Amino acid sequence: MTASTIRQIKKHIQQLTNEAANSNLPPFWLTDWLLYVIDKPAIALITDEGYQLTDSEFEQFNAGVTKMQQGMPLAYLTGQQEFWSLKFRVNEHTLIPRPDTEVLIEQVLVWIATQPNHAGNNQPKRLLDLGTGSGCIAISLAHEIKAKNIGHTSDSWQVTAVDLSLEALKVAKHNAVINDVADIEFIQSSWYDELPSHGELLFDVIVSNPPYIDEEDEHLARLVAEPISALSAPNHGLADIEHIVGQAPKYLRVGGLLAIEHGVDQGDAVRKLFVDSDFESVRTVQDYGGNDRVTLGQIKSSDFC
Repeated sequence: MTASTIRQIKKHIQQLTNEAANSNLPPFWLTDWLLYVIDKPAIALITDEGYQLTDSEFEQFNAGVTKMQQGMPLAYLTGQQEFWSLKFRVNEHTLIPRPDTEVLIEQVLVWIATQPNHAGNNQPKRLLDLGTGSGCIAISLAHEIKAKNIGHTSDSWQVTAVDLSLEALKVAKHNAVINDVADIEFIQSSWYDELPSHGELLFDVIVSNPPYIDEEDEHLARLVAEPISALSAPNHGLADIEHIVGQAPKYLRVGGLLAIEHGVDQGDAVRKLFVDSDFESVRTVQDYGGNDRVTLGQIKSSDFC
């Protein structure tokens, strides 16, 4: 196989882009993949067009393009994905962090920052991430709380992250270490199942990006690489959300926050679940595309607390 220069590869990418105009292959994946293969910064696409790929680099580039055309996301080829200015390792056992999930991070951080400072209260604050996957939500929140002293005392927050998949937890633990938040507690659990029983451990914040795609959704057919169990749920995609919301009052302190990411057409249904489970101040926040994406609410005083 004959090696090519960056200039020639760029022309080839343009041809592929034109051919893939009606496909779901993002054009930037091809240039990002090229830069990954040759281990050069983006500026090299302009300043180093004469660079000639070695035979192995050229073969690796073409093999990756073929895999992407067959449905493999770029992040699974490179094994990494940026999220919230941090880098996360990803593989076939974890979902790839998406920009819209950063809305969930933003909303939780704003809520934490606005909570009153109870002077003299040494009780640690607790945050629970359900279905952590790569750990991107728990780790990003822990990183921000630690780095910016959010919540008044950076050492006062204890973060717990659970996932049913042991393989996903391995990835999440690795990501916690490389992002310098290695004190997160990781637990293998189906949602709340393995957490201490009611009353023994209460959280100030519970967050989750659970499976929420309808099992009959036609778009699932195109997501051939990511774990379907982390994407879809019964009851029109609401089954896991319904469980998380319904059980949350048993695990939240009075006034504690529940924040859940969901589908663009699920805002009304999720808000109703919150209200029916005795949450107040319930609201839905839109993502960067203007779609309903995150619903939040605070637990009222109840017999659980």
